Amino acid sequence: MCATALKSARRTRHPYITRHPTVSGGKPVIAGTRLKVSQIALEYERLGWSPDQIVDAHPHLTLAQVHDALSYYYDHRQEIDAEILADEKFVAGLRKKYASRLLPANGR
Repeated sequence: MCATALKSARRTRHPYITRHPTVSGGKPVIAGTRLKVSQIALEYERLGWSPDQIVDAHPHLTLAQVHDALSYYYDHRQEIDAEILADEKFVAGLRKKYASRLLPANGR
C-alpha cells in the first residue's frame, strides 16, 4: 500500500472537535464552546499567533484543544479555507451594503 493510500485509510480522531447543526451553523467547533476551528486557524495562520498566544486570548481553552483544532484544520484545510473565504465575502458584502452608515476611519 502506498503512503497516500495508507494516509487516507487512516482517519485521525479529533476528540476536542465537534459539529452540531444548532451550534455555529454546523461548522466544526471546539467541543463545549461555540469557537469555530476556522477562528483558531485564522489566529494561527494569518495573525501568526502561537498556540500559547491563542490560549491567552481564549483562557477557557486548553493547549490540547488548540492543537487539536489546528490538526483538524490541516486535515480539512480545503473545507475550512472555503468557510473562511465565504465568511470574508459575507463581511465584504455587509460593508458594501452599509458603507454609508460606517464611521470614517478617523472616528469622526
